Amino acid sequence: MSRLKVIILAACLVLVAGYFWFKFDKSNGTEGLAMVKVAIPALTGAVLKGEAAFNENCSSCHGKNAAGKSGVAPPLIHKIYEPNHHGDMAFVLAAKQGVRAHHWQFGNMPPVPDVSDQQITDIITYVRTLQRANNIH
Repeated sequence: MSRLKVIILAACLVLVAGYFWFKFDKSNGTEGLAMVKVAIPALTGAVLKGEAAFNENCSSCHGKNAAGKSGVAPPLIHKIYEPNHHGDMAFVLAAKQGVRAHHWQFGNMPPVPDVSDQQITDIITYVRTLQRANNIH
């Protein structure tokens, strides 16, 4: 096969691969972006400690202000995580043991090994404060 034919064949393969990449890429360029808009109330005391603990342990996956990250992890500011459906103990167990995927298509959540019991309590306080500010009760 001539060198020109090899170059043309390679170019065609790259074009076909690019077509399929963009056609079936489900992120639509949104991966990692916040999934919900979150109203932020005034934060004081334990809620500020919870925000710091959340930012240190959770925000890399669940996003700033628990707004989720498209293609990464769900928003915690969502009716699925309201206290009547996912009580505080669900957050404790998620941090300590991880979670098998069941509401979202993000895959399983691994445990968060370096988070302390006090940090988990503070994180729950922070998330619940954000939820109430966003009409999730």
